[in-house]
Amino acid sequence: MDSHELRETASVALSLLDLTNLKDDCTPAAIEELCARARTPFGHTAAICIWPRFVAQARGILGSDSLVRIATVVNFPSGELDIATVVAETERAVADGADEIDLVIPYRALMAGDEAAVTSMVTAVRQVCPPPTLLKTILETGELKDSALMRQASELAIAAGADFIKTSTGKVAVNATLEATDIMLRAIRDSRRKVGFKPAGGISSVADAALYLRLADTIMGEDWVMPSTFRFGASGLLDDILSILGGGPSIAQATGY
Repeated sequence: MDSHELRETASVALSLLDLTNLKDDCTPAAIEELCARARTPFGHTAAICIWPRFVAQARGILGSDSLVRIATVVNFPSGELDIATVVAETERAVADGADEIDLVIPYRALMAGDEAAVTSMVTAVRQVCPPPTLLKTILETGELKDSALMRQASELAIAAGADFIKTSTGKVAVNATLEATDIMLRAIRDSRRKVGFKPAGGISSVADAALYLRLADTIMGEDWVMPSTFRFGASGLLDDILSILGGGPSIAQATGY
C-alpha cells in the first residue's frame, strides 16, 4: 500500500471507528480522555464504546447533538445473564443517553444447541431499543470456533432484529478474524437485510483495517462500507490512524513489518 492509499484508508477507518475503553479499571478521568480523543483534527470517530456506568457522564461531555455516538455493552462479557437483567441494563443505558447497544448473545447456550436462547435474548433487547437506537449483537466468534455455528449465530441475530452483527468482546483469546468476517458478511448479504458488521478486538493498525475493508468490498460491493453499515471496535487503532494522517509512519513502517 503506497502512502496515498494508506492515508485514504486511515481517513476511512477514522470515520468507522468505535473508540473503545472496556478495561475493568476504567475511570471517569479515562472517559473524559476518550471523549476528547474521539474528536480529532482530522475528523471524529463514529462512536465511543464504554461501560454502561459511564454513559451518563459521556453524554454530559459530548452533549445531546454530538456527531460522536455513544455505544455501550450489555450482557457483557459473559453472555450469561438472564433476559430480565439484560433488558433492565439496556433500558437504563438508553435512558442515560446511549445511542447504540452492543449485546453479547448467549453464545454458550447456542453451543449447547439452544437456538431459542439467542432468539429470545435478541428479540427482548430489540424491543427496548427504540429507534434510532442501534442494536449490535456480539457473537463471540472466537469461542464459537466452528464456521457453521458462526453462520447460525449470524442468521439468528439478524432474524431477531439486530442492526449489526459483531465478532467479539475483545475479552477472549481469539477475537476478530478474517475467517469470521467472511462468514458473517456472507450471512448479511444472503439475508438481504440492511444489517451492519463490526469486527472487534485485535485490530490495531491501518494495515490490519485495510484487510477487513477489502474483504467487505469483495463480498458486499464497493459502495457498501460506511458508518451505518461497518464499524471497527478498537482501542489502539486510533494511534496508528493519527500517526498516518499527521504525516508520520504507520505501525508497520515503524516496526519494519
